[in-house]
Amino acid sequence: MPRTSICSRTSDNRSDGADGPGVGMAVFSRNKDGRRSILRTARAQQACGMRDQRAPLHTPFTAASTATDVLDGLDLSGRRAIVTGGHSRLGREVTRALASAGASVTVAARNPDRAAAALDGMLGLAIEPLDLTDPASVEAFARPWLDGRPLHILINNAAVLFNPQLQRDRRGHELAFSTSHLGHFHLTQALIPALTAARGARVVNVTSGAARIGQIRWDDIDFTTGYDPVAAYAQSKRANVLFTVELDRRYAAVGIRALAVHPGVIIGPGPHRPEVLSSLRDQGLVDEQGKTIIDPAAGKKTIEQGAASIVLGAASPLLDGIGGVYLKDCDVAVIDDEERPMTADSIPADANSAMLDPDDARRLWDLTEELVRAR
Repeated sequence: MPRTSICSRTSDNRSDGADGPGVGMAVFSRNKDGRRSILRTARAQQACGMRDQRAPLHTPFTAASTATDVLDGLDLSGRRAIVTGGHSRLGREVTRALASAGASVTVAARNPDRAAAALDGMLGLAIEPLDLTDPASVEAFARPWLDGRPLHILINNAAVLFNPQLQRDRRGHELAFSTSHLGHFHLTQALIPALTAARGARVVNVTSGAARIGQIRWDDIDFTTGYDPVAAYAQSKRANVLFTVELDRRYAAVGIRALAVHPGVIIGPGPHRPEVLSSLRDQGLVDEQGKTIIDPAAGKKTIEQGAASIVLGAASPLLDGIGGVYLKDCDVAVIDDEERPMTADSIPADANSAMLDPDDARRLWDLTEELVRAR
């Protein structure tokens, strides 16, 4: 018989409808090969360390930890996961890490052939077509998942980064908002039955520290009165966090927990266009020779380090019973409402109260439902 023990405790002030604080206890068994297999999570209704869910947990991991570090010893066999954009850069590392831990991973990709080439050699994967800007594609992707079998992990990772020119989807929506928010909202809603069937699913929305400065343009979501690529990207990332807050509020009672994750600033190896290289140098992200600067404590990470917080949110028992939070550096981020400019030595990326505002989260949910229904 495997040896069973308690691997972590996290208390919070939610009780899933019961009175009093709850404590999440992640139970695992130690297999013959020494790997940990998560068995179940109990919610003990007892006053033993009430805590604010949005306060840091002080996990054993750091900004420099990798996805491999976070999943070391965990056995995800039997778990089904979806990763949108799971074939490119950060998404590819998340896919690799989950599959290596035993999860059955489906990569959702706009171009399945390109995804297959990028993932060549990885085992335990399926690749399915998905265009997040096309409602018909979203529904076609979700349909096979509604067969009664569970979906344990949904990682909404695909995004559009800083389009220099305004682009729109076929419905007329600005492309970053359409891809990062509208498409993932629609996909998540379509998959709710499968997530509910897991009896303990996690939805991870990959966001960015840009959510700190992002503003939802309530009267001009689609930039009809002038386009700014930074504002468009930041709006889409603020939307990711607000979506997380309201999704968790609505579905925690049926076992679906939502977490937003800032992976860090991850710069590719290049080559970069001269104007891009100059901007990266001014921000302290590359050196004079154009080589990427890696400084995890300052938020400048490798792909492997960036993927760590994502897989922590997706699979770590340290976060059992926790949702509606923003993760950074393998922990729940602190709330910092000070205005902090970005400098060559500092990239502000902690949470602030505005990006987690429950009223804005509800308002965005209602607006998004209207936009998705309108097609």
